[in-house]
Amino acid sequence: MSAALGTGGGKVTVPEILSRKSSPSVGSAARNKITCLTAYDYPTARLLDEAGVDILLVGDSLAMVVLGYDSTLPVTLDEVLMHVRAVRRGTRRALLVADMPYGSYHISLEESVRNAVRLVKEGGAEAVKVEGGERRIELIARLVEAEIPVMGHVGLTPQSVNAMGGFHVQGKTNDAAHHVERDARAVEAAGAFAVVLESMPRELAARITEKLHIPTIGIGAGPDCDGQVLVFHDIVGLTIGHTPKFARKYADLGAEISRVASEYCDDVRSGRFPSDAESYHSPAELREHLPARQRT
Repeated sequence: MSAALGTGGGKVTVPEILSRKSSPSVGSAARNKITCLTAYDYPTARLLDEAGVDILLVGDSLAMVVLGYDSTLPVTLDEVLMHVRAVRRGTRRALLVADMPYGSYHISLEESVRNAVRLVKEGGAEAVKVEGGERRIELIARLVEAEIPVMGHVGLTPQSVNAMGGFHVQGKTNDAAHHVERDARAVEAAGAFAVVLESMPRELAARITEKLHIPTIGIGAGPDCDGQVLVFHDIVGLTIGHTPKFARKYADLGAEISRVASEYCDDVRSGRFPSDAESYHSPAELREHLPARQRT
């Protein structure tokens, strides 16, 4: 599935993301920061891609912000796959990463690889993301062996919401911080090309970023990571209900959509829409034979 290169630069690839690993000795490190946003449909993907976002993530967060579930757990592989296909059609420059949803990599290694292959072969994903650290070493290695690039995800892993007892900041004690750091090192050792660090103290994320040789992409992990990812719906004001403190709102599209819909309803009910200019007209010779009411 070939794609033309975007005007904002060459195609973003896994090796290119790896090459942008921050280094304290590089003065242009800030310019090399990796940008990542979630996308779940064609028009959003196209707009974000044209805006220059480096990585588009079809996250299992679609379960909550698109499908209306209370957690990410219910979304299925087939549902994720449908959204990956849509995003693929709108993406030219960005690297397309697909989340492996809960249950798609928990039964056996063989089934896990088979499901990841579907996301790549049928969906057009260029990499997959899996949650978990040390317990995912064998899985990540098998996926990499199958030539499927893997993005890891440690810290707060939303698919573990039941085991964690909710969405809580991770690594706040010495033992917990060491556990998160071991998870990140394990993901790197298994062959992942990048790792998401979610909801942890910025000092811990900075230490992990300094020690790893693969890029770290933070979400609620402070400014010292090699890149940042946010949920698209959060930053444009489309999320219904609670949004985390780290989700900066750049626009309030929710309020604007409500205003537009309300104005449209008012125009229809008052007869202001559609106007004559927004209507089609019969040819002049045909209008002569129409009743007077239809001619006006």
